[in-house]
Amino acid sequence: MYTASFRYARPQNLDEALRLLEANPEAKLLAGGHSLIPAMKLRLATPALLVDIGRLSELKGIREENGGFFVGALTTHA
Repeated sequence: MYTASFRYARPQNLDEALRLLEANPEAKLLAGGHSLIPAMKLRLATPALLVDIGRLSELKGIREENGGFFVGALTTHA
C-alpha cells in the first residue's frame, strides 16, 4: 500500500527543525524511518509533514555538557 500524501522538509540545522515543528504540530520526525515508514504505508500514521533530521550534526555524538553527558538522538552504538 502507498502512503497518504505528505510534505517533506530537510532542515539544515537544529534551529530550523525546531521552527518547522513549532509551526506544524502535526509533523513527524524522520531519522531512519524503520518504524514510521511501514506505519505510513499501512496508514497507521498519516503526518502532513515529515521533518528529516537524519543529517543534523547537532544530534550526533557524545559530549560532556553542563556537568553531565549529552548523547545525541542520532548517535549509533556501533
